[in-house]
Parts: sequence; structure tokens; C-alpha cells
Amino acid sequence: MSKQLHELTFEFKAEVPRNFTENFLHFGVVGSGDMEVIIEHRELAGAVRVKIVSPVTGYEEVWRRVLERFVNDTGVANASFEINDNNATPVVVSLRLRQALAEIS
Repeated sequence: MSKQLHELTFEFKAEVPRNFTENFLHFGVVGSGDMEVIIEHRELAGAVRVKIVSPVTGYEEVWRRVLERFVNDTGVANASFEINDNNATPVVVSLRLRQALAEIS
């Protein structure tokens, strides 16, 4: 029996925004407690949209806190993130998001 996937969506604005200018970035692989991150430039009036697909339920508030901190710490703006999660812990989520942005720095 396969696990049912759940979708969460969030939108944030960084306190000090820095425009994400790459058209497309793909980082990571879903598997063995890891996650995949897809980032695309979008004109969102400085906002960041995040869609998460995960088999895990009940962690909406944890996701919100981790993502909000990431957006404020990095200042990323005008970007759409898709996260395909396979039971990644909050520490792994934060690390993978930062690694993805580091690829373009």
C-alpha cells in the first residue's frame, strides 16, 4: 500500500528582500529521508510561494516556522518553491533550501 501524499502551500515576504533572478533551479533527490527542491523565478510582488508535497501530516506549523525563517534569513523574493519531501527533518529542510540557493551564489 502506498502512502497518500499531502500538499501544503505557504506565502511569505522577507523583511529585507533580495530578488531571485534564476529562471529555474533543481536540487536534491527524493529518497531515504531526503527532499527535492525546485525553485523558479516568479513576479510575486516580493513574495515567495512554497508548495510542499509530503507523506507526513500534522507538521504544518513546523513547516511554516522553518520556511518563514529561511525566507527572512536569506531575503529570497519573487520565487516559487516546490518541495517534494520524503520525511526530511526540519534541520534537513533548512540545510537543503540553503544548499539550493548556494548553488547560484
